[in-house]
Amino acid sequence: MCPHPDPTDPADPTEPTEPPRAPALFGECRMVRAHGELDLTTVAPLVHALEGARAGCGRIFLIVDLSEVTFTDGSILGPLHEAWDDCRARQGWIRVVHTSPGIDLVLLGGGLLGRFPAYASAQDAWQGTTTSRRAVGRWTRQHGGGAG
Repeated sequence: MCPHPDPTDPADPTEPTEPPRAPALFGECRMVRAHGELDLTTVAPLVHALEGARAGCGRIFLIVDLSEVTFTDGSILGPLHEAWDDCRARQGWIRVVHTSPGIDLVLLGGGLLGRFPAYASAQDAWQGTTTSRRAVGRWTRQHGGGAG
């Protein structure tokens, strides 16, 4: 018997009530969506949704859809890192959907860009098809972070 509630159980009272951030089942994969601005004062619903999506036992495949996030700072780094550790420990993975160079730069600054390559859509994330990183490569070359 697993001590964690099942996040897909509609009778589970611990499931987040905000629909855009609630974990959703995507085939065998769980998905969390965020939108708007994510900073120290607004990241809590995302943190709770990430925790809820990882509730239960067994392997976790988690897609975090940040495609509707208009701004983020380093406040996403801790929760994403924690989710990474948890999913990997359970023989699963976590993938981040976004097309924003700003999110790439936050991940780059936090040392997590290699762990979280960008995916253009949830389908691409599920299939493991990453997007191009031309903007980040250009930025790192201009600021002394990459080979010329």
